Amino acid sequence: MLGSRLNRRTVVKGTAAAGVAASIGSVKTSAQDKVQVRLGTWAAEAEASELQTVIDAVNAEAEDFEIVSEPQPADYYTKLQTTIAGNTAPDLFWLSQEFVAQYAGLGAIADITEALDASDAPAADLDDYFPAVLRTSMYEDKVYGLPWIAQPVMLYYNPALLEAAGVEEPGDDFDWDAFKAACEAITDAENEVWGTSFNSWPPIHMFMWQAGGETITDDLSECPIDTPEAIAGADYYASIIYKPEFAVPEATIGEQGFGEMMKAGKVGFFYGGATDDLDVAYKKDPANAEIKMARVPKGPESRQTFAWTASTVVNAKSENVDIAAKALIALTEGVHHWKIVAPRKSLATVETISEVVPDKAESAEIIVSALEEMRGFNVIPQQPDWDQLFSEEFQIPIFYGEATAEELAPEIRPELEDLLP
Repeated sequence: MLGSRLNRRTVVKGTAAAGVAASIGSVKTSAQDKVQVRLGTWAAEAEASELQTVIDAVNAEAEDFEIVSEPQPADYYTKLQTTIAGNTAPDLFWLSQEFVAQYAGLGAIADITEALDASDAPAADLDDYFPAVLRTSMYEDKVYGLPWIAQPVMLYYNPALLEAAGVEEPGDDFDWDAFKAACEAITDAENEVWGTSFNSWPPIHMFMWQAGGETITDDLSECPIDTPEAIAGADYYASIIYKPEFAVPEATIGEQGFGEMMKAGKVGFFYGGATDDLDVAYKKDPANAEIKMARVPKGPESRQTFAWTASTVVNAKSENVDIAAKALIALTEGVHHWKIVAPRKSLATVETISEVVPDKAESAEIIVSALEEMRGFNVIPQQPDWDQLFSEEFQIPIFYGEATAEELAPEIRPELEDLLP
């Protein structure tokens, strides 16, 4: 997933208009009396620079805090865990959705439910968030962070390759069968052209959901990966990944790159995040192939799509949790006018996407059409262990034809359920 380009004017306008400093009973102080709030992120150089512009706008409005950015793009989680253990972690930090429940369960991050209830800032209005995205920031019905992005998986496609293969561009009736048939028609391995490319991305879970199955139930009580629906989704994925008649072989991906092959015009269809630059790269460099965007193909039961999301959370051991929570709310408002797609219904619009990232204007309507069908994972405190078991004992063996989903699912399900809360 690639970050979106910053529109400074939009960020400044968004933070100022929101009155970002007027929340949780702020106290007026002089500039030198502002509480320093440290922010830890995995932002690399370019993204960190854009984020700093957001932070500068937030700090200019704040009366009692000043956010200080501390990006750690290398070994982010290792360093974060070390600082938490040593009680030197930043006051605020980013967590991808699969880690929020774990850190909350360990008491490492603060419950900010009351702080949000007490705030009248727009970013604190939980009713404005897409419920399926907000859930990734919650643990035991309490809110432990605010999501700052919701990236639904979209289908990118190369219209020239489709036309050459006699395949129509994907529309509302484009489903699994049509997708697989199109991939076969496009594939010409001798000339290094393939229908699609999978490498554990997109998540196999998404296909299990689209078939009507589930990996972890909403109430976190079961892992029904052995239902006929879940197995059907897993089987469909396994029938495509690394199969040379449909998809790029694993070795070729390693040699030529995953998304790079799509940009080079060697892949017909690619599942990518809404903010990826695949559909705009050709405008900046004619060496890249022209690529368009569509919704993902519809499965037997739905067109449900995975949404990558991350949250900013408050260190439970921050010296001033209340001020840190206030800074979090203000920062979130600013980020929501920078990153697309903002996880709030009022901002997830064609107009906002086009204004924040003008290069995405042509794709904005398609992105918005997918938002009601996006969801994150159902996450548990033991999620890293669950993910490792699911991958090593279920996902990888079926990818390489070592066993079928039907054979493995009943065996692995009880082990997965042993990790549930």
